[in-house]
Amino acid sequence: MRYFLSQGCRSIAQRLAAERTLCAFDFDGTLAPIVSHPDRARMLVRTRRLLERLAGVYPCAVISGRARANLVRRLGGVRIAHTIGNHGAETAQPSTASRRLTQSWLLALTPALAPLPGVWIEDKGCSLALHYRQARAKGEARRAILDAVRALKGARTLGGKQVVNVLPASAPGKGAALARLRDRLRCEAVLYVGDDENDEEAFDLEGDVVAVRIGRARNSGARYFLKNQSEIDALLELMVGLRASRGMAE
Repeated sequence: MRYFLSQGCRSIAQRLAAERTLCAFDFDGTLAPIVSHPDRARMLVRTRRLLERLAGVYPCAVISGRARANLVRRLGGVRIAHTIGNHGAETAQPSTASRRLTQSWLLALTPALAPLPGVWIEDKGCSLALHYRQARAKGEARRAILDAVRALKGARTLGGKQVVNVLPASAPGKGAALARLRDRLRCEAVLYVGDDENDEEAFDLEGDVVAVRIGRARNSGARYFLKNQSEIDALLELMVGLRASRGMAE
C-alpha cells in the first residue's frame, strides 16, 4: 500500500482532478471519527465544509452501512446528490420484503443475544447491526453472535469494527452500488475512501478505481492508505484544490 498524501502519489490525484471522477466515501470511520456509540457520530465542522466544497466540483456519493435516512441526517445539511445506505442496498425506502425479513431475524436474535452483556441490536430497516463494542469479553461475544446468526435463513454477514452486520443474501453490496452509480453518471474514474471490512467490495471494484483505506492493512484490496481518520480533511482539501487550479466544476 502507498500513502496517498505522499508527494509520489500527487500525480494520481492530479489525474483524478483532470477527469470526470466520482468521489465516494464511507461515513463512520472515514468522514466521521469512530465513537463509542453510533448515535454520537458527527463530522467535524472543517470536514463538513470541505465535503460541501468537494461536492460542488465533483460528482460525490456517500455509501454507508447506516440506514439512508440516518445517514442524510448525519451529513448535517451538506448537499450530497447521491446517498446510499445499508451497505449499498438502500437508495430509497426499504422494500417491504427486506423489512419483513429483518424483522423475522430481529425476533429470533433478541432472545438469543439478550443474555450477553454489552451486546445490542441496531435495526436499520433492511439490515441489522449486532454491536459488541461495549462487551467486556469481545471475542466471546462475537463468537456467540456468529453462532446465533448461522441459524437465520436468507442472511449473509459483513464484518466491521466490533460489529457483525446481517443483510439479505441477495442484497447488493457497496461495490455493486458504486459500479451502478459510476455507470449512470458516466464517470471515467472513481476515488473511493473507506475504513473497514465492509468497504472491501468497493476497494475491489474493477476499472479505473483509486481505493484509499483509512489505516494501513496488509490484506486489504485498497492500494493506497491514509494514516488515520483525521487525515480525511487533507485529502478533501487536496482534491478541491487540484480541481480549483484547473478551473473545473461538475
